[in-house]
Amino acid sequence: MDASIFAVLVQDGITTGAIYALLSLALVLVFSVTRVILLPQGEFVAFGALTLAAIQAGHAPQSALLMVVLGVATILCELAGSLRRADRRGKLLGQLPLLAGKYLLFPIAIYAVTLYVPLRDLPMLLQIALALAIVVPMGPMVYRLAYQPLAHASILVLLIVSLGVHLAMVGLGLLMFGPEGSNTLPFTDAQFAIGEMTVSGQSLIVIGTVVALIVGIYFYFERTLSGKALRATAVNRLGARLVGIGTNQAGKLSFTLSAGIGALCGILIAPFTIINYESGFLIALKGFVGAIFGGLASYPIAAAGAVGVGLIESFSSFWASSFKDLIVFTVIIPVLLWRSLTSNHVDEEA
Repeated sequence: MDASIFAVLVQDGITTGAIYALLSLALVLVFSVTRVILLPQGEFVAFGALTLAAIQAGHAPQSALLMVVLGVATILCELAGSLRRADRRGKLLGQLPLLAGKYLLFPIAIYAVTLYVPLRDLPMLLQIALALAIVVPMGPMVYRLAYQPLAHASILVLLIVSLGVHLAMVGLGLLMFGPEGSNTLPFTDAQFAIGEMTVSGQSLIVIGTVVALIVGIYFYFERTLSGKALRATAVNRLGARLVGIGTNQAGKLSFTLSAGIGALCGILIAPFTIINYESGFLIALKGFVGAIFGGLASYPIAAAGAVGVGLIESFSSFWASSFKDLIVFTVIIPVLLWRSLTSNHVDEEA
């Protein structure tokens, strides 16, 4: 290995590590707020990448139809929940227009756009915005349908639900996109020389986007009321409920952010590699390894651990490409042992 190869491996490791860092932040956020280990995080990655690939190919993505179906199911659940509770029946008529606009009219409008607008001719930024508009609303819908009814269940029950949702979404991904993999058009073909090292514009866009998003998330949690409500729910769910913070709303918001981060990660990584309906799970799993470094609680440590995972994967692919995934996932074992020996057990909140 010479200096040029070392520089290329570091560049690739930081680029992929930045993607894993975003995914680890999403996983930590969802677990802190809802106690859900979000196994379907990878499906949001795959759906984002494959939806954009379909748009760039000029095809109406079937994920838009899935959003409509999930929207109809969600509004029916909301109406059923309101009818079951006497204290909410009087508010049902007032809530109906908002529910219809959020879960019915918006998905139908987006689906109509995919059918009647020449998608291939759209500028890339509009294509990306359309892909995000299709995938991001699925986050709160999935939470409402699968997790909100079991919000007070144990972590084990929520993990089993996550496994079921993951398997269902993998099957839907196969149905919508088929078994073949796809990738998207590159954001740029620019190359920049820094000394003897060549840096691709693609990598700079990915790293710049990740840094900007992390900074934006930081200011969102520090400066906005909803961000502070999420932080309060993450610190103490019972205390948040006592001071009037709606934990269901916090759960929906955390899933919205998680779906947005996952879809954006899929869009960022799709020009580098071929994505199929099930490859998002492996990508998100490496973000989960980074989240384990932070104990599913610390955002900075999780992000640093994810970048480390990216570097380990990059150098492993050079020295032992056949065992790179094995090496990456083996790293988690000493971390788990160390945390098991140094952490005090805390009983789960009732």
